[in-house]
Amino acid sequence: MGIFSASVVFLISWWMVFLAVLPIGVRGQHEDYVPDDGTEPGAPQAPNLWKKATWATIGAAVVTLIGFIIAISGILPEPDRIW
Repeated sequence: MGIFSASVVFLISWWMVFLAVLPIGVRGQHEDYVPDDGTEPGAPQAPNLWKKATWATIGAAVVTLIGFIIAISGILPEPDRIW
């Protein structure tokens, strides 16, 4: 697995993990108190995006590492190149 392939796997897996952890622990404004005027009642109170981005980075690193191990172990053969 080259650096380009690894970066593509990391980027795609980062977004997949980020979108998976995004709704975890989010409470809407309407659940605890009366929302402020001009805001959506379902808007999150504290989305904790930095924490979720950190977890997405850790998860994407694990997925990329697993992909790298599979690539160098020979479990899956390298595809034939057309060019």
